[in-house]
Amino acid sequence: MATPGIPNEYTLSTTCFGNRLASIQDQIFAAVGMGFRRLELGLTETPPSMDGLDDSCRETGVTIPSLVAGCRDPLNGKMAVERLGSLDEDECDRALNSVRRHVRLARTWGCRTVVVRGSKIEDLALRAEAKMIEARTLTCSEDNWPELADDVQDFVHRAQASSQRQIEQYCRSLHALMKEDADVFFAVEPGRDIDDLLGYEAVGWVLDDLPAERLGYWHDVGRIHMREQMSLPPQGKWLESFGSRMVGIHLQDAAQDETEMPLGLGEVDFKLVAEFTPKSAERVLDIAPRHGRAEILSSVQFLRDHGF
Repeated sequence: MATPGIPNEYTLSTTCFGNRLASIQDQIFAAVGMGFRRLELGLTETPPSMDGLDDSCRETGVTIPSLVAGCRDPLNGKMAVERLGSLDEDECDRALNSVRRHVRLARTWGCRTVVVRGSKIEDLALRAEAKMIEARTLTCSEDNWPELADDVQDFVHRAQASSQRQIEQYCRSLHALMKEDADVFFAVEPGRDIDDLLGYEAVGWVLDDLPAERLGYWHDVGRIHMREQMSLPPQGKWLESFGSRMVGIHLQDAAQDETEMPLGLGEVDFKLVAEFTPKSAERVLDIAPRHGRAEILSSVQFLRDHGF
């Protein structure tokens, strides 16, 4: 296990604290006590108070290199920031304004990278079909799985193609944000479900459409593992295709239908992940708050042992 307090080279997501620590000041000192000197502002049910941030950072040397858009919004239903690709003008405007607010906060806190996610596709018929397919996975036998896998792949291909207008709107929204804030870098992270807008094809279209000097790819090990369980493109394909644009990665283990596990307790091939992760990428430990200090430290040691 990693020794507490000895500085490490990784970033800790504030998501790991959940609601245990109500202020960023407490989170910073807890992170430093585990050896972290870098924090990502991640999503939590209740955002922490940011009082004392500057003083805590000066005292400890902690920096905040990245934040997930939406980190200052409570997780109580649909998050405005996830509607950047909405074809509803009002919804899209609310999303843009929410991201703008997060960008202003990012600049205030010396944070350069803002991680943005997509949303569900808006075609109601396709969303209903997705629910039916997902229900089938719960009772599907091993003998019937190949047929279901074909249906999943066919659905995702159709959903991506039919959501082209949404993806174009998503790109327009990001382009508008980039024009407004030249000093902030954006990173796009894929969705985890079959009816998420940002699947493998869509992420490729977004990265091709927008300039590499302003937009990168943010890999999420757990989300891609969940997609892989549905017979969609696996970790290796995502990493091989988008690794050259990767600016950050959320590191967690996963198994079957569980994500955000301590590293080494699930099924993820971290040797493969390490092979494709650029040395310059932000390596963010992002495990569920139900796990504590011991699991965080063991995950740090796992990363060191496996070439991260």
